[in-house]
Amino acid sequence: MLLLSITIVSCDSTTQETTTAESDSMALADPTQNELNSNQNQLLKEILSESSTGTVRGISFGDPVSAVKANENYEMFEELPDHLGYTHETDQLETIDIQYFLTTDGKVNKIEIDVYLNSPQATKELWNSGKHHFTENFGPVNGKATSLNWEHNDVKVQMEDVSKGKDFGLKFIFHPVNKNVFARNK
Repeated sequence: MLLLSITIVSCDSTTQETTTAESDSMALADPTQNELNSNQNQLLKEILSESSTGTVRGISFGDPVSAVKANENYEMFEELPDHLGYTHETDQLETIDIQYFLTTDGKVNKIEIDVYLNSPQATKELWNSGKHHFTENFGPVNGKATSLNWEHNDVKVQMEDVSKGKDFGLKFIFHPVNKNVFARNK
């Protein structure tokens, strides 16, 4: 009889441990995609900061350094003779880095935007938003699975998926198609 009551108590305590472990596991659920990632259509608008002037973010090829400094509202992280670098972090801890590359006389001749994302899903959504945006505004797309190109008027845009392993992101590169762009913006 004593042995039977010890067995019943042992079974009862095991059940309690299992129940406790299950409730602890539920408290550690993964965050939803909405908590982890920004709305990628809105993020694209933030990245491009489309204004009525300029190629991107209010800046045109041929603009002087002073125009970049006056118009760019992200935090400057680098100022070198050949480029200016700016950065911004979203509420979801995604990072946008922008580099304005300069000619020897200090005029913008290329703009690179690196976007560091939190998941493959965010990368796919931003890719699709970018593809839609540039195809609608620049025309037909050329390229392959991880790199797409558009050309419109005097601007060439390249969008590249730079994700590797657990690092996710896209790169946007804007550069002039020809040197006549600089002559018009002097």
